[in-house]
Amino acid sequence: MKLNFNKVRLDNLKGFPLNLTPPQVLVLGFALVILAGALLLMLPVSSRSGEATDFLTALFTATSAVCVTGLVVVDTGTYWSTFGQAVILGLIQIGGLGFMSMATFFFILMGRRIGLKERLIIQESLNQLRVAGVVRLVRAVLLFTFLTEGFFALVLSLRFYFDYGFPRCLWMGLFHAVSAFNNAGFDIIGGFRSLAGYVSDPVVTISITTLIILGGLGFATVIELFNYPRTRRLSLHTRLVLRVTAALIIGGTLVFGLLEWGHILRDLPLSGKILASYFQAVTPRTAGFNSVDIGHLNAATQFFIIILMFIGASPGSTGGGIKTTTFALLGITLWSLGRGKEDVELFRRRIPPWQVYKALSVALWSIFLVITVTLVLCITEGGNFLAVLFETVSAFGTVGLSMGITPDLSSAGRVAIILTMFAGRLGPLTLAYAFAQRRRRTGIRYPEEKIMVG
Repeated sequence: MKLNFNKVRLDNLKGFPLNLTPPQVLVLGFALVILAGALLLMLPVSSRSGEATDFLTALFTATSAVCVTGLVVVDTGTYWSTFGQAVILGLIQIGGLGFMSMATFFFILMGRRIGLKERLIIQESLNQLRVAGVVRLVRAVLLFTFLTEGFFALVLSLRFYFDYGFPRCLWMGLFHAVSAFNNAGFDIIGGFRSLAGYVSDPVVTISITTLIILGGLGFATVIELFNYPRTRRLSLHTRLVLRVTAALIIGGTLVFGLLEWGHILRDLPLSGKILASYFQAVTPRTAGFNSVDIGHLNAATQFFIIILMFIGASPGSTGGGIKTTTFALLGITLWSLGRGKEDVELFRRRIPPWQVYKALSVALWSIFLVITVTLVLCITEGGNFLAVLFETVSAFGTVGLSMGITPDLSSAGRVAIILTMFAGRLGPLTLAYAFAQRRRRTGIRYPEEKIMVG
C-alpha cells in the first residue's frame, strides 16, 4: 500500500480540524518541539551562571538536540546546568524517536486508542512503506530503545565511576547512552573535548559505537533481526542495510587508519590506533562524537568524513544523511545502466522505478541544499572552504562533527545552520511534500518526445 499524501488529507479524518498532510504535521510538530525547548533553555535555571540565555543560542541548541545533530555554540558540559542538560536530553530523546513515537508512548500509557490519522503520521515519521503494523512497530521500538539505553547507561556509569565518582557517574552514563543511541553526539565532559580523553578506552569506544550502530540501522531492521530466529527470513531492505553498513564501517576504518596512521594516530599504541580508526569510521554516520581532534586531521581525511556524513545512517533510524539505501540504490542504478539493463535488480529482485526516482530526488535535493548553504556560509563566515563545507554537511547529515568554527558563527551563519539541521532531520523530500502545492490528477498524459542526454 503506497499512500499519496496529496490525496490523504488529515482534515478528512474524524477529529482532526486542520487542513494538513502527514508531512506538514511532522514539520509543524518538530518546529513546535524546538520552540518549546528553546524557551526552556532561555530560562535562568538552565544555565550554570543563573543568567538568561539569548534566544538564538537557545534556539540553536534546541534545534541541534531535536534534530539529533550535536553541533553546539556553547559547551554543553560547562555552560548548561543540570536542568538545562536534562532539557537537552529530553529533546534528544523526542527528536531521535520522533515526536509521534513519544506521543504514541503516552497514548499507550493512558490506554487511548490510536486512530488512522496518528498511524499515517507515524508511518511518515518512521519512513515505513505501509501503514499496517506501525503501532506494533512503535511498541517494539520503544521497548528496544529503553532497554538498550538502560543497559549501556549502566555500563558507562560503571566506567565513569572511576573518573567522576558517585552519583555523578550515573548522570554521565545516562546522558551519553541516550545521546549515542539517538546519534546526537552531545557530551557533558566539558571543554569541547567530546570523547578525546577516552580514545584508547575499549569500554567507552565499544559501548558508544554499538549504541550508534544500533540507533542508525533503522528500527524496522533491528526488529526484523530480533525476529530472524523465528522467521528465518530477512527482507531485501534489511539485507541491503546490513551489507552497506558493514562495508562503510570496515572501509571507513581502513581508510581512516591508512590516512592518519603516521599523523594524528602516531603517538597512540596499536590498540589505540585501531580503536580510534574504528570510532571515527562509525561516528560520521550521523553520531557526532569524536575521539581525535577533527580540526587537525589531514585534508583528505576530512573530505572522506564529509562523504560518510553525507551518506549517513539507514531509513527509519535516529540518524540523518541521504541514507545508506539511497546511496546503494543510486550505485546499483549506475551499475545496471552501465551494463545496458533496463531494470534495476538486486538480490534477484527488481526495484520499482518510482523508488529509483525517489532516491535520485533525495540525492539531488540534498546536494542542492548543501551547495546553497555552503555558498551562504562562505559569504557570511569566510574562512577555510573545507571547514565551511564540513560544517554544512555535518548539519545536513545531523552529525555534529566540526572543525571548530561552530562557536564563532555569526548570527546569519547560525540561522543558516539551524535551517540546515531542520531540513536534514526531516529530509528534503518531506519538506518538499509539506510545502508543495497540491495538484489534482487530471488523467491527461502529454505526448512523449526524447532529448539528448550526456
